[in-house]
Amino acid sequence: MNRIRHIRHIRRIAAVLGGLAAALAAFGAPPAFARPDPDGAYAPAAPAQIPVPVQVRTIVAGGMPGWQITLIAVGAALAAAAIAVLLDRALTARRHVIQKAA
Repeated sequence: MNRIRHIRHIRRIAAVLGGLAAALAAFGAPPAFARPDPDGAYAPAAPAQIPVPVQVRTIVAGGMPGWQITLIAVGAALAAAAIAVLLDRALTARRHVIQKAA
């Protein structure tokens, strides 16, 4: 059994599924800033009044600091690199050694 062919098929299937997921996310979701055209069918009947500026007050101040986000990203990159090295070594160890007859 040729393992390289199986790995190629798995990679190809993963690439196709990734492409389909990206296309679904790109074309299936509505645009972020979509709103009706004010001059079109949704135009107000009366002339628009000048809106009063709204004062926004922050009630909850929270979230994650930037250094924590950076630490998580670095940790994920290191974990992915370590897993890739371990998988490569496991794949290399499983290969059969072909010896030529002298």
